[in-house]
Amino acid sequence: MFLQFFSRTSLVLEDETGIRAFLVGFHAPDNDVEAYIHFVGVDPELRGQGTARRLYTTFFRHAAEEGRTEVRAITSPANTGSIAFHRAMGFTLEDGDRVIDGLPVHGDYDGPGQDRVCFYRKLAG
Repeated sequence: MFLQFFSRTSLVLEDETGIRAFLVGFHAPDNDVEAYIHFVGVDPELRGQGTARRLYTTFFRHAAEEGRTEVRAITSPANTGSIAFHRAMGFTLEDGDRVIDGLPVHGDYDGPGQDRVCFYRKLAG
């Protein structure tokens, strides 16, 4: 469904075996500044090879070409791999309404008990 409705702003890496990686993202419909990365998946066989980094940098480039100047993303506070990846990609953690294990967290962001770490990254102009 996501790739159907956000195909212009999402990315898919396929080979003869099928889909190996994807990034589902979109541009904010309510403003012309923000883009958002909703979720990303990389085949475990491709992890550690720069696949996610290439998906993100391609998304950044496309968003900038469309005049977007900021990219946002979220993850669970327990997803330490995602947090480290986003930091390595130049994302900044947004201040939250509390701090858990040294991380700024937005409580109940995705519903009751669904806390999230929120990121933003400025795009080069």
